[in-house]
Amino acid sequence: MDNRYPQRVIFKPGKQREFILNIKNKLGFKIDKIAELIDVNSRTLRDWKREKFSMSLPALKTLCKLAGITIPSDIEIKEPFWYTNLGSNKGWFTIQKRYGRVPVDEAYRKKKWYEWWQNKGKFQDRDIFHPLPFSKPSKSEKLAEFMGIMMGDGGMNKSQLSITLHYKDDAEFCEYVVKLIKNLFKVEPTVKRPKMTSVNRIMVSRVELIKFLNGLGLVIGNKVKQQFDMPPWIKENELYLKACIRGLVDTDGCVIKHRYKVNGKEYEYKKLAFTTMSNNLRKTVFNAFKEWGFNPRITQNRDVRLENNNDMKHYFKLINSHNPKHLKKYFN
Repeated sequence: MDNRYPQRVIFKPGKQREFILNIKNKLGFKIDKIAELIDVNSRTLRDWKREKFSMSLPALKTLCKLAGITIPSDIEIKEPFWYTNLGSNKGWFTIQKRYGRVPVDEAYRKKKWYEWWQNKGKFQDRDIFHPLPFSKPSKSEKLAEFMGIMMGDGGMNKSQLSITLHYKDDAEFCEYVVKLIKNLFKVEPTVKRPKMTSVNRIMVSRVELIKFLNGLGLVIGNKVKQQFDMPPWIKENELYLKACIRGLVDTDGCVIKHRYKVNGKEYEYKKLAFTTMSNNLRKTVFNAFKEWGFNPRITQNRDVRLENNNDMKHYFKLINSHNPKHLKKYFN
């Protein structure tokens, strides 16, 4: 027997699901952990639970051993690909009536797909094989601002970019970012709010777009570990640098109202704080503020802060904000 294609276990309808749920209850583990214990993909185990496919005999034996139970008596053991030998309509209807479906062997399916792909599939010209289109904008203030937004609340893997914003506080800014992406790249972003979260996630899936942005200086993967910084084309152009900082502060910055009392009288003034875990980026923003005549301070929490009224006025005049949340806090 080829170990790659083990014997299959055929339960009566509903019993395979019942068996796996019983194992889950006895072991007290989640599906992912059980799948790991029997060395199968968690998706495979979930498909077995849904009775989409028939279980393998080795997996059944291992599960029974782990749970300390005997192998069910009301099952049938079949050779791999047993259903391919059903040579008549009678046999087909019998198996459909008995099991409600013809169990699919996932290993066999993958094997046949790979044969098709090597011999035929990869030579076919299909739309799915072509990269999705997007527009490549020239370097500009808008592109630099988008880069800042991505450096703040954005991230990329090899095929997708995402920007995470608070679903309520940043609702208007989320609309602004979506329009910015449309105007720059001529693509329609997807906006979703994951269940049980308080964020909206703006996503664009384009492999070639990711390559383009990576070439402009955005990193793929963990930004903090890579201690990223603004690319030279932004730092060397004052207009681009201001736009990029605006994108950074609009995402990873906040306006703070500071209240204090003197002789029983209450006073209030406003501060601006920008937070980043990248030492390189923090230094770039700090140095830019110094060069433009601000009096920035780096706190123990790694914030870059502007803490007096003149600096705040200067910031909203020189750089400003496109996030209504910041504008309301400063001007109200």
